[in-house]
Amino acid sequence: MTPNDINLPTEAEVRAAYREGEEAVVELFRRMNETIIQLIERIQALENQIAKNSSNSSKPPSSDGYRKPSPKSLRQRHKKKSGGQPGHTGKTLQMVSEPDRVEVYRVSRCRHCQATLDQVTSESVEKRQIFDIPPVKKEVTEHQAEIKRCPQCGKRTKADFPAGVEQTVGYGPEFKTRITYWSQYQLIPLERVCEMADDLYGHRPSEATVLEISREGATQVEPVRSIIEEHLKQQGSVRHFDETGMRVEGKLHWLHSVSTALVTLYTVHAKRGQQAMDAMGILPVMKGIAMHDCWQPYFGYTGITHALCNAHLLRELIFVKEQYHQAWAVKMIDLLLEIKKAVDLQRGESNALPTHQARKFDQQYAQLIRNGLRANPVSKVPEGELRKRGRTRQSVPRNLVLRMKLHKKAVLLFMWDFQVPFDNNQAERDIRMMKVKQKISGGFRSWHGAEVFCLLRGYISTARKNGVGALESLRLAFNGNPFLPDFLALEG
Repeated sequence: MTPNDINLPTEAEVRAAYREGEEAVVELFRRMNETIIQLIERIQALENQIAKNSSNSSKPPSSDGYRKPSPKSLRQRHKKKSGGQPGHTGKTLQMVSEPDRVEVYRVSRCRHCQATLDQVTSESVEKRQIFDIPPVKKEVTEHQAEIKRCPQCGKRTKADFPAGVEQTVGYGPEFKTRITYWSQYQLIPLERVCEMADDLYGHRPSEATVLEISREGATQVEPVRSIIEEHLKQQGSVRHFDETGMRVEGKLHWLHSVSTALVTLYTVHAKRGQQAMDAMGILPVMKGIAMHDCWQPYFGYTGITHALCNAHLLRELIFVKEQYHQAWAVKMIDLLLEIKKAVDLQRGESNALPTHQARKFDQQYAQLIRNGLRANPVSKVPEGELRKRGRTRQSVPRNLVLRMKLHKKAVLLFMWDFQVPFDNNQAERDIRMMKVKQKISGGFRSWHGAEVFCLLRGYISTARKNGVGALESLRLAFNGNPFLPDFLALEG
């Protein structure tokens, strides 16, 4: 909108309206009111855009730039001092009973009288231990298969090479493990992976070799992914869903995740909505509870129970409180935190809040929704203005209160069923490192590279959730025996 677009009357138009009488003046002011309302709405929209940050909206912290918002955590501050608390044992280096190597320093002469002590038996020793890592270099093993000619038939027979020795020259599983660990888990760029291998082991692979090793690792763990996918389709604990933008081949794609406390599955798709969710294959067939944010395509799946992330809602309520100063939003924040506190106190003793307590909270929630609707009435089309096609655009607070009314059951499910968490932090944690990858590399140059990354990261995440480190899980994969949690093996 430019100054020329603003429909304000000129001085000549004002004088003309004055001369024409009351009706002309009223019409003039009606036009001015319409313009003022448009300007107020535009100013509000721009202020909202500027005011949004990671603490009061779904914007990621990376979008805050250098001007980080002041902390607005809704958590209650504890009164403990920083550092170790009373009773905390602490951790430090401890001497081991069987060191790998022992260096003995002999006493050959008395420091006081200079007498020789070579033949004197020591009465004790003082021990000190140094923890260090010995220098590592590549080790080349040559495999020789004998070839013999049979004296009976005259034909030649060659011995079999062991598994993994298919080419004339190649890399062993430990080298592949470390290369993939650096590239796919520690997110080190390809050139620096090659440089690290050269610095640490005296051998520099090519970037193409690093990519090929990662592809081989993805192939090894693909059967595990298939088992995880089948597990997530079954009835079980709450499934956590989330999605985030990901650049592939220079275009915006979407990384979708579904996870529990024990397994993680990632997939990449060109779309964000239901087409991508159908392609992932979990939501169309799964039973049970799906926790997510309020992204509308999730609600297209009616065969599941929906649970909403209250952390997202709290941030939106904070925004309404800060920008619109509405009392219902402040009270709704307090109510949700009060319910969470009540759930935390009861957890472990029962599976849900007592019915009378839950109903009381439910009634308070409904009353605050009514307050919110009264504070944000329906936006009406001004008299004389043609109604545009589609739904009339509503204010930010009204949109929020309507969503919270429509999805009340999904918002409050955590108090009726304690297996449902208050927020979707499980999905947030599982997707966080995928964003770090994009900060480092900017995106993926090929579709296949994005798929390899999703396969390996999902496998590593699942292994770590089950007590197996990233390096060990990759070592198992490259040795032909990828890690599979016991409960998934039993299901299979």
